Amino acid sequence: MVAVNTAYSTNTYYKTAASVAAATSNSAAKTTTSDTTTTSQSATSVTLSDEAKAALAAKDFATVLAEARTKLTALLKEADRTSPIKDGKLALDLSTIDARELYAMATDESFTSDEQDAAGLEMQRRLESALSGPAAIAKVTGNFIGLYKAAAEYLDSLGEEEKKGDDWIKGRAAITEAQKQLQADPKTMPDVEDDPVALYLAVVEAGEQVKPVPIADVANTTRKTLDALYAEANKNGKAPTFNKATTVGTYIDMSKFESRTLSSIVLDTTGKFTAPEISAAQSAMRGKSGAALVAGFQNAAKSSDPTAFSQNIMSLFNSMSAEERQAAGWSDSFYQAAVDSYVSTSKLTQMFAQAGGDSTGFMSWMGK
Repeated sequence: MVAVNTAYSTNTYYKTAASVAAATSNSAAKTTTSDTTTTSQSATSVTLSDEAKAALAAKDFATVLAEARTKLTALLKEADRTSPIKDGKLALDLSTIDARELYAMATDESFTSDEQDAAGLEMQRRLESALSGPAAIAKVTGNFIGLYKAAAEYLDSLGEEEKKGDDWIKGRAAITEAQKQLQADPKTMPDVEDDPVALYLAVVEAGEQVKPVPIADVANTTRKTLDALYAEANKNGKAPTFNKATTVGTYIDMSKFESRTLSSIVLDTTGKFTAPEISAAQSAMRGKSGAALVAGFQNAAKSSDPTAFSQNIMSLFNSMSAEERQAAGWSDSFYQAAVDSYVSTSKLTQMFAQAGGDSTGFMSWMGK
């Protein structure tokens, strides 16, 4: 991530952000200011269990390094590539490599310069993914609290080795100072040195975000993954099937695939997939998007903010790639409906407060 890891010191994200941050941070603050009354955002997030975190933390760095090499080698072989970079852009999906492994790739000299660059780009992509939803909320609400909360949570989720670096320490301190400033004025962009959020907003303003691996390349890898699963099933004497209730075959569980992987099947831009595969992927994609909406609703139900659900939808929508939205059936009109819901509910809340009520009373009036 920018201004947090030295692996970013030579990539496009860092260079662009450094040059445009000052010019665009003020612009971002202006364009996200709103007259409506808002509270802290409550966007849905997914975290590792305590057991999973403990298991990752228990590994020494030499083991992490070895596992990173093993995973990268396997991914390159599966994608039939010799380098994870093409034309200076990510050409390999590194989403299955965890944060410590990614940091090992970015910093250890046993990895080639292309591999280190790819790790740096993936680290940026993850930061951008973590902030994209909360940033979309801030743009509508004018409230930066949720955006900085998301940044703090992202930094805190990184590995212990990365947290010992000066860049991480400076970046985390900047977030802490920014959060203090926001307590006094949540609608004014904080003015702090080494601020990863300000750099992120600058990069968005410049249109220099990390581009995901092209969907056609994802489809190529997905095709090989499915074929390998089929071959393994046949080898074991149990034909592959998408029927979960099978007692004689091997169930191919599409729900275990990442959303972008599923999207490559659903959209089938390369014509590599069969009708049953597309149908199974569509079902899995609906399940994932439905679960995300339910989680967003349940999260909102625990909040005292009547706009929480619409904010969660805005966050989810903007955290997805264009292909994921298309595969899930999340249109621009769906997003606009969430924005309109936020605006109208905010106005009603404000009017209710001006009439002598409070947010608790408004929630009761709304039937919550």
